Order: sequence, then C-alpha cells, then structure tokens
Amino acid sequence: MQGMFQHGALPDSSDRFNHRIARHQLPAYLSVYNSHTGNFMGSMGNLSCNGFMLISPLPVMLGVQYDMELHLPSVTGEGLQRERFRAISRWCRPDLTPGHHDAGFSIVDNLPLFTSLAGALQHYFTFMHAEDA
Repeated sequence: MQGMFQHGALPDSSDRFNHRIARHQLPAYLSVYNSHTGNFMGSMGNLSCNGFMLISPLPVMLGVQYDMELHLPSVTGEGLQRERFRAISRWCRPDLTPGHHDAGFSIVDNLPLFTSLAGALQHYFTFMHAEDA
C-alpha cells in the first residue's frame, strides 16, 4: 500500500483547525480513508503528535505501512481538504463494541499535520474561564 504523494506545507499554528468543526460533527472529521482507493478505514479514537488509534470495522495487518488521508475543513471554510499521511500499524485488538477493532499506528510521514491537529484538539477540548484564556 505504499505510494508517493506530495502535500503542501502546513501553517506553524493550529489555528487552521480551530472553530471550523462543530463538536457534534467531530467524529465525522476524524474519519480516516485509504489515500489510494478513497475507502473508509475507520475513525480516530485517540491521537498524539506521533500516532493515533483507529477504530475500524475490520482488523488491520500488523507492521504494514498504510497511505491514508483525513478530510478536514478547508482553511477558507468552504468544502474539505485532503491531508495525506503515511503510518505503520503497531497493534490491533477487538474493540469493546462488537464488530469493531482498535489499531495503533505510528506516523511515518506528515508529522506536522499531527502536531497541528493534536494541539488544536487539545485547545478545542480544554475548558478555561474567559479571564484565563
């Protein structure tokens, strides 16, 4: 499933992800797709700057490098932009929900995307008083 692709440089700040996704829509924007076929692979259940957990209807093969993409709101707020990345599967086990599997991935390519996304989500879900912001 390896393949080469080009992607644009990301802004230094996580601002591009802020205030563009309504909280009730967040799972839809954390859907992961195969970047070659466009097929849905699953949803991110957790993420960090270096990796993520995928909740998938199918188990994944271990030690395999996958070319994936997220479809995120565009910087202009109109439509979606595709952010491609490459990750290696590290572990997989049945999810608590019957018919689903949890799989851990390490990011191989496009770490800036995950650094920005992790920072934006941390800020997005942090509850602060207005005077502390």
